[in-house]
Amino acid sequence: MGRRPHHPKRGSLAYMPRVRAPRPVAHVRAWPVDTSLRLQGIAGYKAGMTHVFTIDDRKGSLTAGQEICIPATAIDVPPLIICGVRLYGETTRGFNTLTEVWAGDLSKDLARLLTLPEKYDQQRALAEAESLIQEGGVADVRVLLHTQPRLSGVPKKKPDIIEVGVGGPSVAEKWGHCKSMLGKQVRAGEVFKEGEHVDVLAITKGKGFQGPVKRWGIKVLPRKQDDGARQVGTLGPWKPTRVMWSVPGPGQMGYHQRTEFNKRILKLGSEGKEVTPSGGFVRYGPVKGDFVLVAGSVPGPTKRLVHLRRAIKQPPGAQILTPVITSVSTVSQQGV
Repeated sequence: MGRRPHHPKRGSLAYMPRVRAPRPVAHVRAWPVDTSLRLQGIAGYKAGMTHVFTIDDRKGSLTAGQEICIPATAIDVPPLIICGVRLYGETTRGFNTLTEVWAGDLSKDLARLLTLPEKYDQQRALAEAESLIQEGGVADVRVLLHTQPRLSGVPKKKPDIIEVGVGGPSVAEKWGHCKSMLGKQVRAGEVFKEGEHVDVLAITKGKGFQGPVKRWGIKVLPRKQDDGARQVGTLGPWKPTRVMWSVPGPGQMGYHQRTEFNKRILKLGSEGKEVTPSGGFVRYGPVKGDFVLVAGSVPGPTKRLVHLRRAIKQPPGAQILTPVITSVSTVSQQGV
């Protein structure tokens, strides 16, 4: 008898069950604790990837101080409009919405997504919110923002609504800050700085219904298998008399919500031509206005809405150092 070969389990059980996301907009479940009065995130549309030449400023790196080439993702971030403020109360089952205050002048495109009221008494809503703040029953204050896809390369008119947390020392100060921003535009440069680390949340590329070989990476069985080769060798023992949830099987692959932590912002700008390759990004086109250039890859396909959240767990010893970028590649991606 020889030594049993090392055969670790194929695939990770960390993200089970692997089901489709309920909607193409990621749901942010947590926001960092911050005492500064500022928004905790923003959202934009994924345009595509390029590469950047920059000076390596990582301490202890073998290439420290030298020019290196790193991949980067361009995110088209047109100004977002703060359309509402939401007040939350705390219950034994988490937060519960107490009331909302909406801006007086809402965009007509928002009617494509919501049924806008014909008559809205904003002063009454503000008075109700103020009384809740004074009573002390409010646990958190967050803002509602909607995108402006007409200003991006995404071929649609219907905006996307996201909820963003607000940092601050107290609920009353958060409320005052949100009330002052109601109805105004927010740009990416007002929320983040170059060199800052952010978390990226998005829905991954959907790959439909796939078998266990592609979905879990199991071995293709030898030729003499009667029942089939692209399946598991056994579904489990006789007892318990059922198929365990951990057995690799076919099902949905992709279109899952994923979070990538501590992505570094390389560049913030308002002129999209600085990062747009010749002929535009493939399947997206040119970036027209504000953009965020993030180091590395980002979940999801082109045109997918991407959340950028302030890093909830900063890397140890992280400092906000402005990257020294020598050039951004704008070479055509279409072989022109």
